[in-house]
Amino acid sequence: MDLFQQSQLTPFPLDDGTVSVLPQLPFHLSNAEVLARLVAETGWRAQSIILWGKQHPQPRLTAWHGEAAYTYSGLRLEALPFTPLQLALKEAVEAACGQRFNSVLLNYYRNERDSMGMHSDDEAELGPEPVIASLSFGAERTFILRHKQSKQTLKLVLKDGTLLVMSGNTQKHWLHGINKSTRTIGPRVNLTFRFIF
Repeated sequence: MDLFQQSQLTPFPLDDGTVSVLPQLPFHLSNAEVLARLVAETGWRAQSIILWGKQHPQPRLTAWHGEAAYTYSGLRLEALPFTPLQLALKEAVEAACGQRFNSVLLNYYRNERDSMGMHSDDEAELGPEPVIASLSFGAERTFILRHKQSKQTLKLVLKDGTLLVMSGNTQKHWLHGINKSTRTIGPRVNLTFRFIF
């Protein structure tokens, strides 16, 4: 079944987790306008994280907005207020997946050299079974899921306007990430909405 032909949030077959995909989030602005405004209106930062005791620059730009601070990989992010556009997108995402969110991590992949290492969103402040709603605008990128025990790997191409929702035990049993590419890729902004307890 081609999930990208569906018109509603549709479950993706996955062991030990729950992932659903909506190919195009209903919204009153075009994808191109949303992307342009997110790039222009967000206070992007180049951050460094600590992995295995060493500091590494993140290969993308980030921003954290919402109602609470967030800490991951030795990096503490103090929340900036939601912008009007972020708030409108949050409300559209909440309507699509029936969940409430109070924060968003924005990632700006400027080109094919920007990436996201394999990881789980399993920090304590997200709760035991976090719901992570990932919304993408701009160039399509391949989203990789890898099971922590079996090493089973799944790949989903996230297109312009796609909403992907991870819930249940997904963060407990699976890693996810975005690889660099050898082909030229244009800019992409990804918003991962979450609830901080």
